[in-house]
Amino acid sequence: SRPRVSNDNPFSEALFKTVKYAPTFPERFATLADARAWMEDFTDWYNHEHHHAGIGLHTPADVHHHRTAHVQQARRRAIEQARQAHPERFAAEPALPKVLDLPTSAWINRPDDPAQAEHSSAA
Repeated sequence: SRPRVSNDNPFSEALFKTVKYAPTFPERFATLADARAWMEDFTDWYNHEHHHAGIGLHTPADVHHHRTAHVQQARRRAIEQARQAHPERFAAEPALPKVLDLPTSAWINRPDDPAQAEHSSAA
């Protein structure tokens, strides 16, 4: 909500919102140990089960471990099998639905100058 503010990280803010609105987030934790245990379970779910729209509906673990190509290939096969089994459920255009691509980069404050952006991402 505050563009170009150096002490506001949209990635951590998005994670905080995901934590806060998780269905299992309690109103209160009884102890610090309970909070730590909940956060450990949440982190495992977030990294290995939660499919993130910003990374092509992959899990962070799939991206980190370079499994996205395999997952995308499996998704394409599943879509094609479903299309062949039930063509009436799909639009005439064969490109729909499509498997989402991964972003090529992520920015907090992307430079306005494309040359700066290219130089910064190479560093």
